[in-house]
Amino acid sequence: MKKYILLFTIAFQWANASVKDSVPNFNFKNYYNVFENTALVDDCDACGCSASGGSMGFASMLNSNFVGVRYFNQAYRSTDGLYSNSPWNEENFNTIQVWARIPVTKKIQVSALVPYHFHNRETPTGKQNISGLGDITVLAMYQLYQTHKDSTVLVHTLQVGGGFKLPIGKFDETNNGSVNPSYQVGTGSLDYLLATEYIIKRKKFGLNSLLNYVIKTENQKNYRFGNQFNYASTLFYLHETDKFSIVPQVGVAGEVYDSNYQYNQRVRKTSGDIFMGKIGFEIGKDKFSFGANAMLPINQNLSGGNVEAKYRWSVNFNYAL
Repeated sequence: MKKYILLFTIAFQWANASVKDSVPNFNFKNYYNVFENTALVDDCDACGCSASGGSMGFASMLNSNFVGVRYFNQAYRSTDGLYSNSPWNEENFNTIQVWARIPVTKKIQVSALVPYHFHNRETPTGKQNISGLGDITVLAMYQLYQTHKDSTVLVHTLQVGGGFKLPIGKFDETNNGSVNPSYQVGTGSLDYLLATEYIIKRKKFGLNSLLNYVIKTENQKNYRFGNQFNYASTLFYLHETDKFSIVPQVGVAGEVYDSNYQYNQRVRKTSGDIFMGKIGFEIGKDKFSFGANAMLPINQNLSGGNVEAKYRWSVNFNYAL
């Protein structure tokens, strides 16, 4: 984890090395509105332990305030690891989310996410399916600092916030014993989120860096998923024409998971980490926008190597408020 924190620190220090304005003026109004608020967290997808995803984003890149629908898919495989030739289970985590970001005051915005999960996996004994409403996430962000837009070449924005995840999704304790304990539609626990986001922009280019931490509590079945640390950094570019706007983006993201606990006893091989590359775009016209993103693992160690992430991808359709 140290190398990831070091990379973020270097990016943060470089971003603060702004100089006085010495470039021609440009239309900053639309540019600022587009990127004032970008990706933070999601609802921890399949419930936030070794195979969940907390880095795919929680906001639109083209609409600061919006309501929309997003679908995303995560593919994994898992094995019990008892023997060198132990079979692998193929797993697919699917989620449809209704999501929104609504302004409360000039500096405060509240995001909400309501997911529906439908997961499946292929095992040596056959195919298994689970589905249902997932845990609902609510997150509030406060703009702590922003440079004056007309006084610097580089514009900096720093936001901090917090929220919670309500235990709406069903937690099936019989799935705990599986190799991938994230094969759930809910954690069964009330969890808390802490988040910070830093954005630096120059003309049409920008860099978004975020950190968030999920504090998880014990559910009624005496099971507690490990706390989760997520980080990401995304380079983006805004291209505008008379008819549409498009935002290509590329970056990296990562997740670090603590061990799970059952009856206050640590569950072996439930901690881990993953580091991924990501690429995507969002295109908008009038008040509508469409986006797509894909992520591939660069390095990973999930559940002691018994769980492997293959890929993640998502699409979203939003309407600006």
